[in-house]
Amino acid sequence: MTTVPTTAEDWVEIGRIVAPQGVKGEMRVYPNTDFPERFTEPGDRWLQRPRSLTPERVELVRGRYIDGKGVYVVQIAGVNSRDDAEALRGAVLMVPVGDRPQLDPDEFYVADLIGLRVIVQATGDDIGTVTDIFAAGNDLLEVTYYSPKTENLPPAKPRCVLVPFVNAIVPVVNLAEGYVEISPPAGLLDA
Repeated sequence: MTTVPTTAEDWVEIGRIVAPQGVKGEMRVYPNTDFPERFTEPGDRWLQRPRSLTPERVELVRGRYIDGKGVYVVQIAGVNSRDDAEALRGAVLMVPVGDRPQLDPDEFYVADLIGLRVIVQATGDDIGTVTDIFAAGNDLLEVTYYSPKTENLPPAKPRCVLVPFVNAIVPVVNLAEGYVEISPPAGLLDA
């Protein structure tokens, strides 16, 4: 028997319900995972309703991907009408952290990267924090960047910088110690 996680850190968001689909209770889900089977293979999932602190177990009956839209259409047991599906708009589908598939050594979960400190490899300067990841041709780390203090000037306000998440620019990811090291090309961190 699986133990139900009790803290927010024990859960991983896999998608957000964004709209009903049709009139029979199907709903559109914007994915937050690289594992399509989370939406296509029947079985238990967890649902956290808006304004609820505790996820509830639900059964995914079926799902399919809509090409060109970037969403999945899913059917959850007991959700049988458009009104039922509309009531779940904004709810989050989740799985326990322990149910995450094993990754290759050079792969990372987005949730594990958010919040890591960012250190410039050449200088050892701690320059900011990873605040988001954007999927692009190569993923981009959004870094809240704190410019180094310049003599006789007040510290600059933090700003967001996009850092390509490629080995040449982000050669070190140390999840255990909570940081990434970057080797930024000239101009990447400039205003």
